[in-house]
Order: sequence, then structure tokens, then C-alpha cells
Amino acid sequence: MRILFVSSEAHPVIKTGGLADVSGSLAITLARLGHDVRLVLPYYAQVRNHLPGLQTIARPAVPNQRGSLRILRGELPSTDGEGCPLWLVDSPYHFDRHGGPYIDHNGADWPDNGERFGLFCQVGHALAQGRAGLDWRPDLVHCNDWQTGLICALLAQEPERPRTVFTIHNLAYQGLYPRSLFDFLKLPEHLWTLHGLEYHGLLSFIKGGLVFADRLTSVSPGYAREILSSAYGRGLHGVLQLRQGILHGILNGIDTNQWNPGNDPHIWQNYSVRKLARKRKNTHGLRTAFELADTPSSLLLGMVTRLVHQKGIDLVLEALPELMKRPVQLVIQGSGNSDLERALQDAQRRWPTRLRLNIGYSETTAHRIEAGADAFLMPSRFEPCGLNQMYSLRYGTPPIVRRTGGLADTVVDASPAALADGQANGFVFDEPSAEALVAAVDRAVALFERPKLWRALMRAGMKQDFSWQRSAERYLQLYEELLGG
Repeated sequence: MRILFVSSEAHPVIKTGGLADVSGSLAITLARLGHDVRLVLPYYAQVRNHLPGLQTIARPAVPNQRGSLRILRGELPSTDGEGCPLWLVDSPYHFDRHGGPYIDHNGADWPDNGERFGLFCQVGHALAQGRAGLDWRPDLVHCNDWQTGLICALLAQEPERPRTVFTIHNLAYQGLYPRSLFDFLKLPEHLWTLHGLEYHGLLSFIKGGLVFADRLTSVSPGYAREILSSAYGRGLHGVLQLRQGILHGILNGIDTNQWNPGNDPHIWQNYSVRKLARKRKNTHGLRTAFELADTPSSLLLGMVTRLVHQKGIDLVLEALPELMKRPVQLVIQGSGNSDLERALQDAQRRWPTRLRLNIGYSETTAHRIEAGADAFLMPSRFEPCGLNQMYSLRYGTPPIVRRTGGLADTVVDASPAALADGQANGFVFDEPSAEALVAAVDRAVALFERPKLWRALMRAGMKQDFSWQRSAERYLQLYEELLGG
């Protein structure tokens, strides 16, 4: 199959979250399985250092383009040297700027994000239809999240076109902009309806995917069910209910080369399911690096997360006075809401040998937390898939999670029955409350004090298969069904 895979970010060249991990890993896996894949990304300023030797291969034209526009060709690198072809949309006016892909240095959205990703969608449409001056047309276009939604809407207007798949990574981000942007992008007037791109008087990028794609996917079976409800549907549950017959939940995979405790270059000591004792050196290293008290009998909890309401950081803050009464330590890496950052910094000053922070992000530190923590905390209010719980399971670091989305699909609670049959791999709680979080940690502390059972919990997680091979085969099955294969 010829597959055009379109995303606003992809690891390792540009990443703000799980979308990048998914896009980079899935595109490469599809290519390894023998398919002709072209991954399309914006050419952000931050991408330059990762991709030397790019070539100009096309100069497409789109309505109201500001300045130069071209397509650059390179290769998306991978951990084992087998990448996939990469096409970069180089519009300096839109993407050559310092800051993040979506936000400036002050943490505010770029005010022209709608125009920026509107242009990205127009170029994606041209590439899909063979109108960019390249001798290549896809059989299928796979779009990801709101930044690509208009591609599906534009392709749906074509009498002859490739099939389309749209993946919902996080319905909380929808790409809502004024009607004036709809006019600026010269979108077809008949799309401005309740059953098209209009949403409460605004242009909705994500509706382009939800309404017009041939197939919809979400990043876990649990999230696919949740977004059909008013509680999780973010005002779009009605649209999704109408299309639930073509909505498929496919659990994300992880890069098992990048996340492998057996050969991870970031951690202090490599280990495996057969050499679990070696993990202790990583736990000692994490305590030392974060200046925690050297108390091996304490349960060392880790978190690598965005510091936002979705991730339940406020629940952690509320629970801290109780947690700090237990034999528990906590290491957190992340950034986000400034009020939550300050509250955590205040808490660190209160419990300096029990709670330590790294405000920001370091890939090395993320790996070291996964390897060094005894358990990993993810009290998310909602979690479309989640990757850190899968990293944690692979690293023998049982997750403590709330039962939602992909967390519910991957973590089996350490109930007596699940422990007895060897299926348990973590701890699950239901209510988004500090009390429920503390109760789950208490259960973890109690099991941690029984080393034989704890090791069984670790091994159960480490033996699971979360590779992209499994997930990619499910996507290929969907593609083949869509193309009539």
C-alpha cells in the first residue's frame, strides 16, 4: 500500500507528547512491514538540527500563501537505523520561529495556529491528490488529531481520491477558530454547516476528521467507548455516536528498542525479567540524583507527566499530606500549569527528603525515573491511551492508575484473584479523588512489603507485548478492509 501519514509531530525530530511517539513509531513500523509510507510534518525551526542533507522536491501552491513554500525530502531516523521517508512542509512564515510547535516561549498558543495548520492541511490535500508536482499518489491518507482534520474534509469533496483514516489522540484539543479563518482558507461554502465544519459559530478542524474521514480510530478501546458519552465527548459525543459504526479503538504500542531496560543507555544499570535484582542500582541512583533520603524500605514513586488538571496533579497535591505519613517517596518530572508548578515547588520545600522535582523535560531523566522508581503514579482524570504505564510495565515498575481510557486497557489491578492467576501487573482505582489515590498507594505499600508477590507483579508486566508490531498489524487490517483488500 502507498500510505501518506500526516502528523504535526513525530519522534525523534519533534515532540511535545504521545502523538510524536505514535506517529514516529507507527510510520516506521508500517514501512518495515513492506508498505510505501511517506510521513508528512511541518518543517519547524526545531527540526533543522535533526535532519541534515534535506532536498527540495516540490513547490506546491495554496490559496493565500504567505512567502515561499516547498516540500523537503529526508528520512525519519529510528533507534535501529531503519527509518522511513519524510516529507517536510517548509513555509518559513508559518513554521520558522523559536518556541514550540504550538506555543511561544511564554507558554501561550501562537495566535495564528489556525492559519499555520490550515496551510499544513492544504498542502496535505495537494500531496494526497498528486497536485504538488510529485510522481506519487497514496492509496490511503492517515491523519492525526485536529491539526490534520481539514485534509479529510477537503478530500471528501473530490470525485476520485484516496481513502482516509483519522485518529483521535486527545479529543480535548479541537482546533476551534473564527469564521474569518474559514474564509481566509477559501474552504468550500457548503462545508459551513452543523453537519460540516461549523461548531457553535466556529470553524472546527477536528470535525473535518470526525465527519468526513472514511474510518475513525482512537488510541485505545477504552477511550473509543468513553468519547461516545457526554462525560468524555467534549461536546462532540453526538457526532461520534452518529459515526460509531466506523470508530475503532486500537491500542498504541511503544518503541521497544528505545524503551528496553536490557540495553537502555540512559540508566545506571541494565536489567531484565531474569535479572531483576539489578534494578536496585537504578533505584539507588535515582535517590542519589534527586537527593532523596536513602531509605530502601520506602516505596519510591515516579511520575513523568504534563503538570495539568487532566493528569490529576491536583489530586496528588491534595493527597501529599497523607502520603507523606506513609513510607513513601515521590519523584516528579514535568512542566505545565504555572500554579501547579509553584504548588509542587512549595511541597518540595516542605518535604525535601521525600519529594523531589525536575520542572521541565529530560529524556535521560524520564528513562531513569522509569527504571529507578518502585512504582509509577498516573492518577489521570482521562487518558486516551497513555504510554508511560506501558514503559513502566516494561521496566518492572508497577503502575498505580485511575481506571480510564488506555490505563484501564493495560493495567490489571492487584486483586487477590488476579495475583493468584498471575495476571496482576499494577494497581487501579476508580474515583478521581485524593482519598482513592491514597488508598491505592496504601495497597501498593502493603504489597511492596511482600517481596515475593511484588516480584511476581513486576514480572507479569515485563512479559507483556506492547510492541508497535502488534498495533501496526491491526491498523493494516483496517486499511485493507477500507481499500477492499
